[in-house]
Amino acid sequence: MEHFLNASVGGIALGLIWGVLAIGVYLTYRILDFADLTVDSSLATGGVVSAVLIFNGLNPILALLISCVAGALAGLVTALLNTKLKIPAILSGILTMSALYSINLKIMDNRANVSFFGKPTINGYWADLFNMSVIGDKNVLTIITCVLVCGAVVGVLYWFFGTEYGCAVRATGFNSTMAKAQGINTDLTKIVCLMISNGLAALAGGLLAQHNQSGDVNMGTGTIVIGLASVILAETLIKDSFPFWLKLALVVVGSVVYRLIFTIAVQLGMHTNDLKLIATIIIIVALVVPKVKKHFSSKKLKGGLKNVKN
Repeated sequence: MEHFLNASVGGIALGLIWGVLAIGVYLTYRILDFADLTVDSSLATGGVVSAVLIFNGLNPILALLISCVAGALAGLVTALLNTKLKIPAILSGILTMSALYSINLKIMDNRANVSFFGKPTINGYWADLFNMSVIGDKNVLTIITCVLVCGAVVGVLYWFFGTEYGCAVRATGFNSTMAKAQGINTDLTKIVCLMISNGLAALAGGLLAQHNQSGDVNMGTGTIVIGLASVILAETLIKDSFPFWLKLALVVVGSVVYRLIFTIAVQLGMHTNDLKLIATIIIIVALVVPKVKKHFSSKKLKGGLKNVKN
């Protein structure tokens, strides 16, 4: 039982880290209506940048901020390929993603990974603030860090998307042609949104690297699937009437639920090689259930109208 609880705490910690990424995916996938695959590599970029900087003695908080900037630059490249060179959205993301793999290796001096065990991390601040005998588990420390980070991200995004420019970004995703007719520079709004999204992906990568105390060139593999699954799970809870900040918070909850499903599956004896199959099933179920509910609601409504007519 104790082992299961420890594994669940680890699942929550990882879920909160991926929650930062999921918010970024939500911005492009739902707000901007842009299929961006860049996050598969921009998360790794954030991780390796953070790892190399901490390995060389930089403050871990500053390393996270620089990681975020590196991810935003990756998003800028994707946005420019799409808006200025008119390359389709999905292909723009694939091109940037492929290029980043080599760039990430260059950042690590052509090594596949960089370990920085013994170096200070952001979690170390909580270990110093609290007695290590009380809070000594790195998963608990990660949860504290990520709750604060997720809260800050949700708060800033809630403010930003409430501004005139944030509304312009939302209008671009809702109807790009109409937004352009209203005088909105849709190319610029796409650039801004993609930079924010990939900056958040890189921030998640930096947090993941500091949690594992290492950065790896392949740490972003499957990122887009995790992000989309978290968003789709969250949308089973989200209603149109919900305020924007709550929708973002529920995306983080969706990410935690997604990781806990994996944790429970492994604890029940499922082989780790089957986890991608589980991920696929989760996404399919999450996509189909709302449509089934809508279908039955529609039939129920029609049945009610017939009874009224009779």
